[in-house]
Amino acid sequence: MKKIVMLFAIMIMALTSFGKDIKTLIVTTTPQMHCESCENKIKNNLRFEKGIKSIETDIDTQTVTIVYDAEKTTEDAIIAAFQKFNYTARKLNEGEKVEKHHDGECEEM
Repeated sequence: MKKIVMLFAIMIMALTSFGKDIKTLIVTTTPQMHCESCENKIKNNLRFEKGIKSIETDIDTQTVTIVYDAEKTTEDAIIAAFQKFNYTARKLNEGEKVEKHHDGECEEM
């Protein structure tokens, strides 16, 4: 009986996980990130956007990696969300590197 219950539970988990369309978007921002405050501004403003599962920022590579549910949002909607907090996001092509430059002081959150 325990085997049947366990098998049934595994089948339910498998079915729910196959239904999700999880994608990853990697962008760079203008202005560029320079410090922890910049990273926090991006993370704090994007975390409530519909469909976003996780946000990873990397100052060294000037990238923001966003994992999202494609059934709930789109790349265009995520990129547009950056404008709400005065940033511009641009999708990076696979293997594309971003030149890091410091163009002044960080903006306040």
